[in-house]
Amino acid sequence: MAVGRIGLEQLQDAVAQRAAAGGRVIVALAGAPGSGKSTLAELLAEGLNRDHPARAAVLPMDGFHYDDLHLVPAGLRPRKGAPDTFDVGGLVQTLQRIRDRREAFVAVPVFDRDLEIARAGARMIAATTDIIIVEGNYLLVGQEPWSALRPLFDIAVLVEVPEAVLRARLRARWEHYGLSEDEIGWKLDGNDLPNGRFVMEASCLEDYRLTNV
Repeated sequence: MAVGRIGLEQLQDAVAQRAAAGGRVIVALAGAPGSGKSTLAELLAEGLNRDHPARAAVLPMDGFHYDDLHLVPAGLRPRKGAPDTFDVGGLVQTLQRIRDRREAFVAVPVFDRDLEIARAGARMIAATTDIIIVEGNYLLVGQEPWSALRPLFDIAVLVEVPEAVLRARLRARWEHYGLSEDEIGWKLDGNDLPNGRFVMEASCLEDYRLTNV
């Protein structure tokens, strides 16, 4: 399958056209940590909602982090954010409920980075919302269990960012949260950047690639 290049405005037009044909549209925005997925998703939703309020909503994958109550005894807490620290089955089930559109609202979790926990039921996706933008690192990974997500997406986009830019953005993020130099070094080279390399190497299910620098 040929993969095209797309910009944010072009993506907005493509999603709007798909939605105009009728039915619910679920968009995947995947990419490495620090690639700007969250910002792009919010900008895309904002653009789609400009003339049609409440037409689009964002569903962050980060809400499906396993809690520290599991991660700590499992020895996974230092690697929080790695592929095996997410409830992939829970995300699949949630997306299936959203696609079925049988419920007035589907409550979804949202990750609170200040507290490092996912808040259950923190965001409501209404049945009347036509466009759902799902953003997260591993959405387009072509390996099980992640590959089970792809049939649930109508449009899939992989965000590309040079690693030097990712490093700078991630460093700024962890400095903002007051981490020490040693902690930042571990976060960058022990977790975030290796996870980002995995995302770019293992993601093979996208329709488009979007460069975000």
